[in-house]
Amino acid sequence: MSTSWSDETVPAALLLEDLDQEMASTRRMLERVPDGKGAWRPDEKSFSLTDLATHVANLPGLGVTMLETEEMDALSRPPREALETTKDLLDRFDQNVEKLRATLDATSSARLEGDWTLRAGERVFMSRPRRSLLRTMVLSHMVHHRAQLGVYLRLLGVPVPGMYGPSADERPSS
Repeated sequence: MSTSWSDETVPAALLLEDLDQEMASTRRMLERVPDGKGAWRPDEKSFSLTDLATHVANLPGLGVTMLETEEMDALSRPPREALETTKDLLDRFDQNVEKLRATLDATSSARLEGDWTLRAGERVFMSRPRRSLLRTMVLSHMVHHRAQLGVYLRLLGVPVPGMYGPSADERPSS
């Protein structure tokens, strides 16, 4: 079921409340990524810490791509450099969030309602309204990988920040 919006400001306003909260929570998680542990992974099938944290830092940029383009071919996407330091992660994340917020603020309802397509060559993975994909492929996707990052931090003995209330590391001891 598709919803159409008549007021130009409604879709962005609905997204921005969640966007600000989730971006702030994600930044708190990225702040805890320890330098010098980038090659660590919980098992051989998992991302390295550097690869996972870099992916999380880059996800707001996917939202910008969705708003500025009609589609993305995953096979022709240039590789992103691995971000090895916490400072580099935070710099990239902050730049991506700032650009996403500005781009979203300037995006019309019609653009948000328009379809965006993710493909690999001729194979189409999805083609849906941008407003839907911003929630699933940017916000929900980021929350999913942020949770993975929290597990990595826990396994490395790094205190995990709370996202929707205090974490076990932030609760007062009894």
